[in-house]
Amino acid sequence: MTLTNRTIGGAEREQPSREAAIAAAEAALEDGTLFEELSRAIACRTESQRADSRSGLVSYLAELVVPYLEALGFACHIIEHREAKGPFLVARRQEHESLPTIMCYGHGDVVEGLGGWRQDLMPWKLTAAEGRWYGRGVADNKGQHYLNMAAMRAVLETRGYLGFNSVFLIETGEEVGSPGLRQMCAENRDLLRSDILIAADGPRISADRPTIYLGARGAISFKLSIDARSGTYHSGNWGGLLSNPALQLAHGLGSIASATGQIRIDEWLPPEIPDAVRAALRDCVVSDDELGPKIDHGWGEPGLSAAEKVYGWTSFEVLAFDAGRPGAPMNAVPAYAFAVCQLRFVVGVDETRILPALREHLDRSGLGMIDVSQTDDEVFHATRLDPDDPWVGWVRGSLERSIGKSVVVLPNVGASLPNDIFSDLLNMRTIWIPHSYPAAANHGVNEHVPISVVREGLRGMAGLYWDLGEGTGLPPTRNNGRI
Repeated sequence: MTLTNRTIGGAEREQPSREAAIAAAEAALEDGTLFEELSRAIACRTESQRADSRSGLVSYLAELVVPYLEALGFACHIIEHREAKGPFLVARRQEHESLPTIMCYGHGDVVEGLGGWRQDLMPWKLTAAEGRWYGRGVADNKGQHYLNMAAMRAVLETRGYLGFNSVFLIETGEEVGSPGLRQMCAENRDLLRSDILIAADGPRISADRPTIYLGARGAISFKLSIDARSGTYHSGNWGGLLSNPALQLAHGLGSIASATGQIRIDEWLPPEIPDAVRAALRDCVVSDDELGPKIDHGWGEPGLSAAEKVYGWTSFEVLAFDAGRPGAPMNAVPAYAFAVCQLRFVVGVDETRILPALREHLDRSGLGMIDVSQTDDEVFHATRLDPDDPWVGWVRGSLERSIGKSVVVLPNVGASLPNDIFSDLLNMRTIWIPHSYPAAANHGVNEHVPISVVREGLRGMAGLYWDLGEGTGLPPTRNNGRI
């Protein structure tokens, strides 16, 4: 294949430049092209949590994303899998076997629209207001992969070729745990073969701080329950004689973590925060945002910064707690109690020991009556690319040249995602460049993204794709750099 300075349509371009590609990406924002394209994406209802969502999931890929990528020269494959909630799209643009291959991941499904949006807003209509774009999926994740596609299109229109090979993987079941994704990737390794993942999901550290993250915390959900007896009994006649499951379970939860959230099970904690991770986190300031909650600075592991608590340590959450009849209490000793809990953990924690260590801890505490069972939710594995990997510095430098701001590097995001599929199963480096921010209300009402974040994302990704094609100073791709 001979690489020439031509646009997709074949017209000659004189002296294509990095600045011209960035300007072309910004033009998609200024002239309304991106807004119009994303409006159609938002209007396509892809609520994967609903039983009747399949037609929307199929339509999103087949009618919206496939035509977009085919126009950019991608060969598109929609793949069904027996384990999956909806289909997968794998699109590949192969320019030359000697060039590096960059994978981009995204998900087309969203959480349910929910009621209670502001009166002037609707979940399925993209709306511009107050310097933000509102709509379900505009941040998580339709807006993020549409931004990357628009930036890639700008490079192709400016230079006529990418200068690297590209793979897009768009799934439609991320919001329900990505069922089938691991199996599909294992069965299609050749089609997905890439050197590095450069993708977009999750939030920046703040709206005004461009961010890179290199992996994700792991996550496991489990249920603690006590089924003491077949029914309730009058508290006046039997109180003091019958064990109270709610009280016992409360003691169990209190034994797991202190009243300030400090975890008391040593096996749930990493042995240390590696020096490279701690050094990267010194530049990270987790601050209160006007649209987000106020941070409880006395919560969690003492002696750690806010960034170290979220990105370098383990956190334990009680997601739900129930006993008796909370909506209509009775004068009765409850028959049962249960809590649904979640542990998010980092590299260094042995995930195979999380539930056994909990069982042993409860038994030592005299709380053997508490049953421990794993929920059906997907277990996410903790991953982290070495912050000192040369690819990290190279990508950071490219973004900073394009955006004109310093870029924060997070060793891993605080949330969980199937990053290990890319880092471990497909054996590639993983670098995530999010185009959202913490207060975006992804899973609530009024989901939105600041237009300033969209603009910086377009500039950063267009410059990055340009630099990848130039290849100047590009690090080697032979090993995936994990720590």
